Amino acid sequence: MDIALVVSDVDGTLVTDDKRLTPAALAAVRRLGTAGIGFTLASSRPPVGLRHLAEALDLRLPLGAFNGSTVCGPDLAPISETLIPEAVAREAARRLDDAGVDLWVFADGSWNLRNGQGPYTDLERRTLQTEPRIVPDLSTLLGRAAKIVGVSRDRDELARLEKRLAAALDGRAVVHRSQPYYLDVTPPGIDKGSFVADLGRRLGIPRERIATLGDAANDIALFRESGLSIAMGNAAPAVRQAASAVTASNQEDGFARAINRFVFGDP
Repeated sequence: MDIALVVSDVDGTLVTDDKRLTPAALAAVRRLGTAGIGFTLASSRPPVGLRHLAEALDLRLPLGAFNGSTVCGPDLAPISETLIPEAVAREAARRLDDAGVDLWVFADGSWNLRNGQGPYTDLERRTLQTEPRIVPDLSTLLGRAAKIVGVSRDRDELARLEKRLAAALDGRAVVHRSQPYYLDVTPPGIDKGSFVADLGRRLGIPRERIATLGDAANDIALFRESGLSIAMGNAAPAVRQAASAVTASNQEDGFARAINRFVFGDP
């Protein structure tokens, strides 16, 4: 396929489980650049969590943070930002609190939480390469929330909570797990797919010439806006079924293998 733009998810796709860019992944992105094929990221991460990747990969195109609801340049200069409506943010936070999961609120450019030693907090520190802001009362931030996250070690219960919360907030927010242990609430009407569609229009690249890669349920929207969609081998069955191709897992250099095989046609 004559691909002109590649958009990739980050966690579970571009990086390994311990959040590393492998030499093969770096080489694959360099190969895209040499061939004149654009490359960028669409992630549930906040902009600050994309900074070191943008630098390491020498990215030049806009980045889609918070599942595309915040768009920034590779230097993190803001391009556009959509927030969760305050009433919806308050309802989501209340329902997550009632469910007994840890609550994170991304607002004012910061990662805000009440418990600095909560589940997966150390993992997120390493992932974002930043420190959280400890805020005793998160309710003061809910009028300015870009993303709200429910965090739990009980993955089965979080999956059930995802269905309940998505039904309760239907049409008023986007509700998806970005990881089995993170339940994200982001602004309505915007997702990774809308980011890709908008970027394609800006660059004058038709959908058929865009390739996307992902592993999670929130990446299915990404797939819908591309002519070539590639699911990681570690993706859930529903995600693999939504893609036009499947590669190896993120622990087996699946990203690099996908670029070399499906974009460049290597055997």
